[in-house]
Order: sequence, then C-alpha cells, then structure tokens
Amino acid sequence: MTAFTTRPEIQGTFGVITSTHWIATAVGMGILERGGNAFDAAVAAGFVLQVVEPHLNGPGGDLPAIIHSARTGQTEVICAQGPAPSGATIAHYRAEGIDLIPGNGLLATVIPGAFDGWMLMLRDYGTMTLREVLEPAIHYAEHGHPMLPRVAGTIAGLADFFRAHWPSSATTWMPGGALPEAHALFRNPVLARTWQRVLSEAEAAPGREAGIEAARDAFYRGFIAEAIDRFCRENEVMDGSGNPHRGVLTAEDMAGWQAHVEAPLYGSYHDWTVAKTGPWGQGPVLLQGLKLLEGFDLGAMDPNGPDYIHTVIEAMKLAYADREVYYGDPLFHDVPMATLLSEEYAAQRRELIGAEASRDLRPGLVPGFETQHERTLAMLARMGTGAVYEPTMAHLSEKRGDTVHIDVIDRWGNMVSTTPSGGWLQSSPIIPELGFCLNSRAQMFWLEEGLPTSLAPGKRPRTTLTPSLALREGRPVMAFGTPGGDQQDQWQLAFFLRHVHHEANLQAAIDAPLFHSTHFPASFHPRTSSPAGMLIEGRMGAATITELRRRGHEITVAGDWDIGRMTAARREASGLLRAAATPRLMQAYAAGR
Repeated sequence: MTAFTTRPEIQGTFGVITSTHWIATAVGMGILERGGNAFDAAVAAGFVLQVVEPHLNGPGGDLPAIIHSARTGQTEVICAQGPAPSGATIAHYRAEGIDLIPGNGLLATVIPGAFDGWMLMLRDYGTMTLREVLEPAIHYAEHGHPMLPRVAGTIAGLADFFRAHWPSSATTWMPGGALPEAHALFRNPVLARTWQRVLSEAEAAPGREAGIEAARDAFYRGFIAEAIDRFCRENEVMDGSGNPHRGVLTAEDMAGWQAHVEAPLYGSYHDWTVAKTGPWGQGPVLLQGLKLLEGFDLGAMDPNGPDYIHTVIEAMKLAYADREVYYGDPLFHDVPMATLLSEEYAAQRRELIGAEASRDLRPGLVPGFETQHERTLAMLARMGTGAVYEPTMAHLSEKRGDTVHIDVIDRWGNMVSTTPSGGWLQSSPIIPELGFCLNSRAQMFWLEEGLPTSLAPGKRPRTTLTPSLALREGRPVMAFGTPGGDQQDQWQLAFFLRHVHHEANLQAAIDAPLFHSTHFPASFHPRTSSPAGMLIEGRMGAATITELRRRGHEITVAGDWDIGRMTAARREASGLLRAAATPRLMQAYAAGR
C-alpha cells in the first residue's frame, strides 16, 4: 500500500462544522459558539460561501440538504432544487435553434432555489434571526474578503468574453476595468445592498418567523423577482450555443414555487444505512453502488490495490448507467427505485462485473421500461466522447463551475449535510441591480421527448448535487459530501467504503488516494463520455496503475492531491464529535470544540 501523510481529525463535544472555505467554516463555528444550532450555522456559512466562492455557487443557485433534527428525531430532505420555468418547453428551445441546452446563458436557467431552501431551514429548524445569520455575508460583500486565486483565475480566463458579451459581469468582477488580484480584498457592494434591502423588509415584519416569510416574499414575489423578470425579458445573452438568447424565467414562475421537505431515500450496507435525495438527484447511484458492492469482501482487499479499485469502478459504471435511463423527477415519471435498490436486481447486475474493464454503457432492463431503455440508449449513442465534468480541479479548466459543501453537527445532535451550487459567476451575466447571476441547471435536461430527463415546465432537472447522511444501527452518525458534479457520489463512495472497512479516522479516510470513472455521459454540456475512462491520483502507485491499465481501464494520472474535495462530520454515541476536510486545493476546513 502506498504510504501517505495525514492530518489529525478535529474532535470536540460542543459542535463541529466543515465547509469548502475557511471563512465560511469560521463563520459557522462562530454561530455555534453564540448559541445557534447546526441549522443556523449552515445557513450563515451558506450565505458566506456565495460571497467568497462565487465561481462555485451564488444566490441564484440551488441546494439539496439532508438534515436530522434532534428535536423531532426525523431525518429529512430539504429540496431547494428549482424546476424549469413555464416557458421552458422543448418546442420553444428547438425554435431557438438549439438541440442541446448550453452550459451557460439565460436559456439554461431554472427557478433559483437556494434562497428559499435556506429560509425554510432557518424558519423551521433554526433558532436565530435572519439578521444574525445574514450579517456575516453582508459584511464580506460590503467590506471585502481575500479573493481566492482560483476565483481570480476564473475571472481572468473569462475577461475578454465578459467585456464583449456580458458587460454587467465585467463591471462586477473587474471593477474599474482591472482584473482582480489573488488574495487582495474584493467587494461586491451591489450584492451587499440587495441583502440589506431584504433584511430591511424582513425586519419590518412582526417577529422572527414573519420576518423570514417577508424575506422569502422579497426574493420570490418582490423586488428580486421583478429584477430577474425584467432582465430575462429585456436582454439577449450570448451563450455556449454561439448565439444570443432571451431567458424564459418570469416573476410569475418564481411567485408560484417554494422549497419543500420530503422523505429521504434509504439504502443499507451491512449495519449502516445511508440517506440520500430521491431520483430527481443522482444520489441513489451511491445506494445502488453500495448494494452491488455488498456482495464483495471489500474489507479483505487493499483499498489502494487494483482489485479494490477495479471492483468499485465497475460497480459505479453500472449504477450510473441506470441513472441515465431511469432517474428523473418522480413527480413527472415513474422511477423504479424499489427494483433498482433490490437484492435481486443487485445480484443480477453484480454478475456483469468481470475481470476486465467494460467499455459499454450497460443499464439494466426493468420490466415495463423497455421503450424508455431503448430510446435513451439510442439518443446517447449519438453523443460524442471526450468527457466534460464539473469540478474545478487543477488538471481541468477553471472556467467550469462547480459546487460547495457544508457539514454541521451540534452538541444536541442536530445534523446538516448540504451541497449548494449553481449561479456561478460563469453561469450568466450579473443582474446589475442585484449583484448576482442566475443558474445554468437546465443544461441537465434533454431536448428529446419521452425521457425522465426531458425538458418540461415545472420539472426538476436531475441535479448532480448529492449530500449524504449515514446512520448506524438506526442512529444518525455521520454527515458527509463533496463538490464535483458527476464525481460526487464516486468520491463519497470511496470515502465511505474506506471509513467502514479500512480507516476509522475521518481525516485518513479523506486523505487516502482517490479515483473516479469518466465512462458514462456527463451531466453537463456537451454531455460527452469517455468509455472505460478513469482518473486516478498518482500516489496510488505505479504497480496499481499499470495493472488497471492491463485490465482495460483508460487511465489519466492526476496529481498526487488533485482529485476530490470531501468533508465529513461524525457523532459518536458518547457525544464525541469528529470532523475532517480535504487538503486538496487548500480551501476546505474543519473546525470544532
């Protein structure tokens, strides 16, 4: 096994928090220390992340969260994934001259859900006022924060495009026409004013909950919705199709939507149970992967050896193939999750994992879904190769958007795992009077009829955002997750299996060498794939990499610490809290006491 160094995990009993930025982590810990609970801390950290990591998420984005409430004893999902607007029809998009929804611009926009999700979490599970959780974000937007080198690099790479096509973004991200400098203070005063106005309208209402409702009204039925409506109607915006288009999102769309709470989807693995979102997200692929792998003695394998990596990769390829055919918004399509997660189905699929790497996309055939299966495979056969995935890792383009993640556990046992994303500075132009842009999540829809992921008004896109919460013997134990688009559940699976079978220390499990498949179609424009493709960190070792290549895996060797951005927090039965964050990219932090 290849040796590697690891930092100690964070431990405490008062509270722990992880996030993908040190400022957000510190803000969330401060909330816990002032008496707030895990939900208060997550909301405050979430708003700060929109300010300090604008290339990874923004106010116009979306979020899913899996939470556990110590008060009610319930584990639940907060769905703040906005659906497609009423004008988002296949016929309209085809009439606009496109056959694949671009990865940016206004046609790629769905209803922004993140704000309502944060407000629902604060109102129903938190304890603090809107001012207490929003003030840190306002402070950093108004007075400045040290700009991450990756943010500065992203802006520099898009500078000419911003100047030529998105002038409002040029004004925001290049104030005075100059490129921002890495580590220098950067301000977004327009966003600060937007949040100040929301706060003023909230505090004009009588009481905490009424104030939160007033804030929701300001965003979805007030001045923010009006500005978004006006911007989409009055502007043709250049996008990845090579042509400018107007958006179809309206104030009426926003006024008619709210975030909601729903039950998680559960999957078992030995004495563990993992809670995920439903199939409107990709989360169930982790559950399918676990069910497939339960039939192998992974604990007896070297977690850095070729047998282990080959087995895990081939299982994930099968799970993701099912994602392509069956997953989608269950409010619009029947998704056979009971079959996909059954022991019988897993046993059949497990037989497909052989000694060599498969180069084929092999979804299972569920009775009653034959036409859907055939139609999906026919469409995917027309797509190209050369995978395009989401994460802004060192070996990939910094012009692509990505995601952030937060885990929080407090002294009472409340837990939050949430993965906010969308509304990146790369998504679409800044709305001048608001200081933020809209999301590009609609690129996950297909412009083909009859599929679970076909574009339709009111339908949720099949998001890649996929937080996790694990229970052991029925007791909530661990919140974990990562940014990274299609790789999120692959990295989480690798972490979870190592933690369960090989490494109790959270930090060591996170720091272990990572890998992932690029075999299946990407969720992001241009939706291509790389048959038998795999990325693997170089410190996995030459012998392992050579053997995997011999088995037919098309391997790209990444830097030793380039893959994955995992964070995790765990609560022991004794009340001891533990947390860890990846050292990769040197951005994620864990804190606790």
